[in-house]
This record gives sequence, C-alpha cells and structure tokens, in this order.
Amino acid sequence: MDKHIVLSYCCFESFKVLARNYLDVVESHVHFPEIRRLLEEANMTPADIAENLMPKSSKENADTCLERLIKALETAKEEAKLKAEEEERAKAEKEKEKEKEKEKEKEEKEEEKKKEVLTATEEAKNADAAKENGDVSNV
Repeated sequence: MDKHIVLSYCCFESFKVLARNYLDVVESHVHFPEIRRLLEEANMTPADIAENLMPKSSKENADTCLERLIKALETAKEEAKLKAEEEERAKAEKEKEKEKEKEKEKEEKEEEKKKEVLTATEEAKNADAAKENGDVSNV
C-alpha cells in the first residue's frame, strides 16, 4: 500500500545544525545570509539540504558544498515559481472552459425557447385555420 508522507521544510536553524554536522561550520559563514534568504523563499526538505551539504569527494570543502546548496535552492525556487505559474494558467484555462460551457448552455436554452414559441405559434395558426374552415376535429 502506498502512503503519502508529508515532510516539513528546512528552516535556517535546522540548516545550521546540518551545516555543523556535515561541514563543521560552527556559527557563521559568508554564505549564510544568502542561504537564509533562499530558505525563506524556497521549500526544501532537510534531507535535500543534507544531500547538498555532504562533500562528494575529499577535495570538496565547506565553500563548495554551500555553493552547491545555494544553486540547489535557487533551482528549487525557480521550479516552484514555474509550477505556480503553470497552475495559474491551468486554473484560468479551466475557468474559461466553464464560461464557454455556461454560454453554450444559455444559447441552447434560448434556442429551445425559440423552438417552443415557434411550435406554439404554429399550433395557434393551425387552430385558427381549422376554426376558419369549420374543422373542429383539429381544435
């Protein structure tokens, strides 16, 4: 059975704990202000943050890992923006379709009313013609 698990997003304080654990950055770093700003603007789980903070080789240092995290946060922010725009377009398109359906239904009802009026008019003419001819069987 599939289960949907909702994970919380990483805040700056959680990030600092991860940075200390993975990079031995104790309190502050040159990249921290930018990372703080990006964390407020983009949603990323602690697992994704940790993945970007882990050195991929022995040659990588804290700067390299933090720069990789900044790029990942910027990408996440951009993807979220694009997704929001796409959802907005889809919503607007759906609203347009609903309006078209309503307009079509309205036109169909008006056409139906016109047919009813024409039918009633024809019946009245036929009844008048029958009365004039003295034919009471159609009345």
